Amino acid sequence: MIDARRAQLTFGDRLIAEEVDDLYEDWMVHADAVLADDDIVTAAYEALAERHRLSRTRGRRGYSAEVVVRLLVLKHARNWSYAVLEREVRANLVYRKFTRVGFAKMADAKTMGRWGVAVGPEVVKQIHDRIVSIAKEKGLSPGAKMRIDTTVVETNIHYPTDSSLLGDGVRVLTRVMRNITKIAGETGCKLRDRSRSVKHRVMEIGRAARAVRAQGKEKLHKAYANLLDSTSRVVGQAKRFAAEILDGTKRAASASGQVALECFKEQIEQIVPRVRQVIAQTRARIFHGETRTSGKICSLFEPATEIIRKGKASKPTEFGKLVKLQEAENQIVIDYEVYDQRPNDATLLIPAIEKHEAVLERVPRLVAADAGFYSAKNEAMAKAKGVKRVCIPNHSTKSVARRREQKKRWFRSGQKWRTGCEGRISVAKRRHGLNRCRYKGETGIKRWVGLGVIADNLISIGNALAKQANPSGP
Repeated sequence: MIDARRAQLTFGDRLIAEEVDDLYEDWMVHADAVLADDDIVTAAYEALAERHRLSRTRGRRGYSAEVVVRLLVLKHARNWSYAVLEREVRANLVYRKFTRVGFAKMADAKTMGRWGVAVGPEVVKQIHDRIVSIAKEKGLSPGAKMRIDTTVVETNIHYPTDSSLLGDGVRVLTRVMRNITKIAGETGCKLRDRSRSVKHRVMEIGRAARAVRAQGKEKLHKAYANLLDSTSRVVGQAKRFAAEILDGTKRAASASGQVALECFKEQIEQIVPRVRQVIAQTRARIFHGETRTSGKICSLFEPATEIIRKGKASKPTEFGKLVKLQEAENQIVIDYEVYDQRPNDATLLIPAIEKHEAVLERVPRLVAADAGFYSAKNEAMAKAKGVKRVCIPNHSTKSVARRREQKKRWFRSGQKWRTGCEGRISVAKRRHGLNRCRYKGETGIKRWVGLGVIADNLISIGNALAKQANPSGP
């Protein structure tokens, strides 16, 4: 059974509170008050209660929704894994008080992982919007300024090469067929394990790819031809295994074993189309020189991963999803978005201004962004909406008047403020793990980014309120 808030304080909880009241970090004091908001707790409670139709009234009493929210926020504020979160909260009285765990037994890592999945990206977005509203109510984000930038959050995959993706496909399909054989026995199609030869072909391709002579290229083509042939045979065998499970040739002796076979069949049906896509894009690149293939995938396990190039010298190619971060005053991220397909930055500016107006109830006086967001149409539309200062450089202009405009004091000052976006992105990646998503799937990366932004906003809000309360500093 799930409750919105924890039960009455115990003697142990009061003892903890007395010992750690003066040990909170500055941001924790105010973040604690923000997270006590009824709308935030209710959003989490409704999501957790949906796991089962009787979760509100039946079953053993579990952790309350407010504890779940605070544990997830602490995890992303510190960029911990669930295992580290469990250990740290168990051992630290400050964290026990902040998360409302108190004197109770700490939940294990697997349980908290299930909570994270139950609190999906839509609920995370609701919590974020409510936190931004609280920041507005407290006067931290008047809305006179807006800055926007995009970055890439990478998915948790290895560097994709054609040979490694083919090797992944053979490894996964062989493992599934081996498990099917353990349950159903040797009836029907027999498993032929090609994983050893495929591994040798992958290693051979790695050696041949380092050669620069024509002889090396011939070896590379021959090795790829052998690897593609072996992978195609494994795919065909996996499809026969799935067909035999469907027609009953391969069956289990028990009901639980039959359920397991059905799950393995679904895995085959999920992986086989991805492996066939990898085979097609490998053939197109190696034997026809085509590097742009429709439906190209970079990972069998994260097929939604995109190849994104943003012109970075240190990392010219990134594999993940494009994320927009939009800020107002006091480093408050008022909106974030994880895009299913990478858009052009220039198409994001006007919707961002409209979002700013909807959230903060006013049009910003100053809008700052980098040159990727510039277009004459964007500048005209922003001014038509009431933006007084559109501080977006046009590096390709040949107009003397435009160059003179970009050298004015207000423009240079706005661009200096805009560079804070780079710092915010850097902090979010280093402090909250937005450099690489550790959750799985498209919903996973949206939860990861949303919780990271929430944690960052709470720290910014807490620090700003602490500074207001004590302007002279410690």
